[in-house]
Amino acid sequence: MTPNPLLGVFFHWLGGLASASFYVPYRSVRGWSWEVFWLLGGLFSWIIAPWLFAGLRSHDLLAVLAATPPRTLALCYLFGFLWGFGGLTYGLTVRYLGISLGTAIALGLTAAFGTLIPPLVSGELFGSLIHTRGGLIVLGGVAIALAGIAVVGKAGHDKELEQAALHLDLPAGDTGQPQAKDFRKGVAVAVFSGIMSSCFAYGLDAGGPIQRLTLAHGTDPLSQGLPVLVVVLLGGFTTNAVWCAYLIARNGSARQPVSPDVPLTRNYLLCALGGTAWYLQFFFYTMGESQMGRYGFSSWTLHMSSIIIFATLWGLALKEWKGASARSLGVMTLGLVILIGATVIIGVGNMLVVRG
Repeated sequence: MTPNPLLGVFFHWLGGLASASFYVPYRSVRGWSWEVFWLLGGLFSWIIAPWLFAGLRSHDLLAVLAATPPRTLALCYLFGFLWGFGGLTYGLTVRYLGISLGTAIALGLTAAFGTLIPPLVSGELFGSLIHTRGGLIVLGGVAIALAGIAVVGKAGHDKELEQAALHLDLPAGDTGQPQAKDFRKGVAVAVFSGIMSSCFAYGLDAGGPIQRLTLAHGTDPLSQGLPVLVVVLLGGFTTNAVWCAYLIARNGSARQPVSPDVPLTRNYLLCALGGTAWYLQFFFYTMGESQMGRYGFSSWTLHMSSIIIFATLWGLALKEWKGASARSLGVMTLGLVILIGATVIIGVGNMLVVRG
């Protein structure tokens, strides 16, 4: 199959939309603590959906995993385990900073580390990449995307200051707005989340042998990354499950999932929707990566940029920008334009590489 990077960009946009949307259903869960709905939704994100989609879309899943070298499985699991720290703190980032600003800070760092470290370690960054026209365009697109993330983050920060000045720092449960007093804590959590979340890219990169095995078993190239997700997300589930179990024990919230005082059916459906939407970001990510050609590492920047684009739009829809000045809104719009342009540039660069 000849790669089609522009189709890959479209798949990454779909993944970004899924990722930016997953937390919205959780906002409507009633009567459950964060650790309860995060773990129940995570069962769909990290266990149910990965095995279901990999089982349906790939061939001989169990045989492929059984034939995978133990070192590969261990690396994928380890990076997933480390990523889990970033994943669970990302939820806290959104809680403290809101969707727009929290996503910009956390995913900006994730984009930088997750995109540049794999080709740097492999030697590709200073090898063929900088000596080809397409490679230079890809790198330029990555740099522009990082600049766009910074611009959106600046707009989000200015918005927070303006809202605080207007005394709009109301409880998140009442208005959807983050509390201004949580800003510094939120930034610290976002930085940690961003760095640890980049480990997901390393886990996907380590899963190359699994992709080759599943292709050898007849899996469609578009779905070659799904078996890798099974292993990486198992590591992420471990981290999140341990932390949520600790919080449930500490907070005495173990009875919440069966309490007759809350809308149980509604809560479970919302968690299933949010958890599945979260998984779909990587379902489409692996499809997009399969189309990017030689420089598949650029997929990570495409994914992060797409998430920030749609997360910012969600922030607007949820009135997180209420009270923001025309200047801040203008800077935010500029950042979105830069990000959209960067995704197109990265796609064009990869297309030039594919065409030789």
